Amino acid sequence: MNPEGAEMIFTEQLLRAQHQHHSLLCVGLDPEPSKFPGAWKGQPERIYDFCAAIVDATKDLVCAFKPQIAYFAAHRAEDQLERLMAHMRRVAPSVPVILDAKRGDIGSTAEQYAHEAFTRYQADAVTLSPFMGFDTMEPFLKYPGKGVILLCRTSNPGGSDLQNLRLADVEGQPRVYEHIAAQSQTKLNTNGQMGLVVGATFPQEIARVRELAPTLPLLIPGVGAQGGDADATVKAGLRVAADGTVTGPIIVNSSRAVLYASSGDDFASAARKVAMETRQVLNAARR
Repeated sequence: MNPEGAEMIFTEQLLRAQHQHHSLLCVGLDPEPSKFPGAWKGQPERIYDFCAAIVDATKDLVCAFKPQIAYFAAHRAEDQLERLMAHMRRVAPSVPVILDAKRGDIGSTAEQYAHEAFTRYQADAVTLSPFMGFDTMEPFLKYPGKGVILLCRTSNPGGSDLQNLRLADVEGQPRVYEHIAAQSQTKLNTNGQMGLVVGATFPQEIARVRELAPTLPLLIPGVGAQGGDADATVKAGLRVAADGTVTGPIIVNSSRAVLYASSGDDFASAARKVAMETRQVLNAARR
């Protein structure tokens, strides 16, 4: 939600936050109590406190936040996630929040997941698995202005097991991830707010996805802890017109490198320092 209180669509909110904060960086909120600093270590009841401190320290440096729901659900901390979502809306109203849930289920179940993401947690966007087809995405796409970000070419080692296979029954025999990208740019994108997850560990494939989906936001994890190259990522995925207008946005996620920059009481200031450095590296690659 923007500062004036009028609802903004996800892509507009994203582009505005990128412009205001001069940032392509998304901070992923993956709280692991075993890695918390000082006296909070091993205390799941401090998940909200830890994440809120990270948000407060980085909110002017990012274009998005991305809480991963499993890290909250595993510790019975869904109520803390609700508090955190409210906190982000209060202190960073111009920054979109992407709920990383990777849902994908039959229509009636998907309706409940969509309600969870957009009504209970009031997320601006959600990640989904496209494996079960369009009817599993449709309940999410019915929410006006909400982002739906599909897994496309993921950064995990096993991503190639299925995503790189060729589809014999589709003209041109594209790879699975290529087919997802092409369909997402056109047929699947019924609310105009679709995006794709493409891992930073495969810059050539980021470029291929961008070729097939020239305008969709690309959520790119894997920079930092997973070994992705920031410079190659930006050059492969970001598209900017001659007048400086962003025509193909990217959202570059960093989680662990920011969250656990320090195990001491200075964890929030250390997180800010790493976020600032990462933002600078990403911006340098734009030139």
